[in-house]
Amino acid sequence: MKKLVHKARWALLLGLLLPILQPGSAEAAFGPDEWLEYRLNDANNPVYQSEGEAPLESKKFDTNDQIRSTPVVVGDRIFIGNHNTGDLYAYNIKTGEQLWTNQAPNWVHSEMIFHDGTLFVGFGNRFFQENGLRGTKESGVMALDADTGETLWTAKTEGEVMPTPAYHDGFVYAATGDRHLYKLNPESGEVNKKIEMGSTFSMSSPNISDGNLFVGGGAPKPYTFYSVNLEADEIAWQTEFPDAFAGLDDVPPAMDENIVVTTALEKKTLSFKETYQQEGFFQMYQEMTKWLLNIESRIKKPEHMMYAMDKESGEILWESSLGIGDMVSNNKSGAPMIYDGKIFLGSPITKTFYAYDLKTGEQLWNFPNAVMKAPPVAADDVVYFTNKKGFVHALDTETGEEIGRKLLGGKLAPSGPIIMNDTLIVGSQDSNVYALPTEEIRSASDEYDQELAATTSDKGGYVFFAYVLPLLVVGIIVVAVIAIIRRRGGARPPLQ
Repeated sequence: MKKLVHKARWALLLGLLLPILQPGSAEAAFGPDEWLEYRLNDANNPVYQSEGEAPLESKKFDTNDQIRSTPVVVGDRIFIGNHNTGDLYAYNIKTGEQLWTNQAPNWVHSEMIFHDGTLFVGFGNRFFQENGLRGTKESGVMALDADTGETLWTAKTEGEVMPTPAYHDGFVYAATGDRHLYKLNPESGEVNKKIEMGSTFSMSSPNISDGNLFVGGGAPKPYTFYSVNLEADEIAWQTEFPDAFAGLDDVPPAMDENIVVTTALEKKTLSFKETYQQEGFFQMYQEMTKWLLNIESRIKKPEHMMYAMDKESGEILWESSLGIGDMVSNNKSGAPMIYDGKIFLGSPITKTFYAYDLKTGEQLWNFPNAVMKAPPVAADDVVYFTNKKGFVHALDTETGEEIGRKLLGGKLAPSGPIIMNDTLIVGSQDSNVYALPTEEIRSASDEYDQELAATTSDKGGYVFFAYVLPLLVVGIIVVAVIAIIRRRGGARPPLQ
């Protein structure tokens, strides 16, 4: 009996000492334990809450160059890649300590996805080869030891890997600028399968769901959206968008409730009203003259379109126009995110942030702002989006009402924000990754140093310039002609 009591005392003592001897084991990790695809999940809404974890205090993680990919948080580490230099970093997200650095052979626009202690990152640039493939110099996928940063292997591809790779069922998948989907062995980098797709992939990161991979392709035309059966290693379905000329290959699709959402740009011949709203009344009159003379060289501008497809068949369920506007360089079409049955996205073409109903395609509200290219993030009925002016905005997901806005710095694009334990984390083209409690954004009201662009619908006077003024001018001309005729008739000399 005494022996049993003695053993029980030692067991109790050991139980009390174990948390002290192993303090790390009792502390929850700050982030998830894996990150397998672009923006963590199918909805492209990277939000994670660890029980008992408080938000980080505001801090910055410094790097050497622009950041154009979303930072990845796994456990207590944050992984960051640089645009032009290809520098790769790991930091302790809580202490800010830099753990290691490495460097990719070319640009890094890809996230560093994480599985079982290994990071996988794509590299390559946007320039075209003479044969039409995209990506010059070296392109491919790297695997790194997440603890040390050591390069484990490098798999070379014929075209860029700017899209984020995806891990699924024992393989790494990479969509490339050489019009193929690569299936790689995660242990060696060996190419298990090279699936011919027929389209160039620029920044459309694959989204994997229920054994199928979904991705948007570009040139050559027609721009095409694909679903690939990963068990059979073959295209399950493809949907063509004959009117699209840009953007589909830049946009990572978002999915929920068996609906796939993406966007692209189409060219639209402006109506007289749209010409007036976009260019003014003088250009509108020029377009009216072209129409009267049957001249075909009318003004065309990019129209930002959003499409919803059936996940199983690729059938287009609905499409909606976000509006028209001026063309932008690079990343021409905004990336969607799905939260609570709604689609949220910003348009660089219309400079407006939108909320849409996922099932019907009905626009719920819009928020005019500035050029924005990054996908947003939402939690606790608040959606956060960033723009090229360096601001992050917090809006009510139901009403679109602005709750708060905060200036961070640089161009916050195309890297989108993530939320870990009520901490918003976002990369900037000023070379910093910003981390701050979401409460700081909601309670801030930082001011813009210049006026934001108004929506085209705010430009009134169309009826006057299009109808009233021309009628007045015609009326004045008619009255003047009649007066001249009468005057000449009255001045005629009498007959002899």
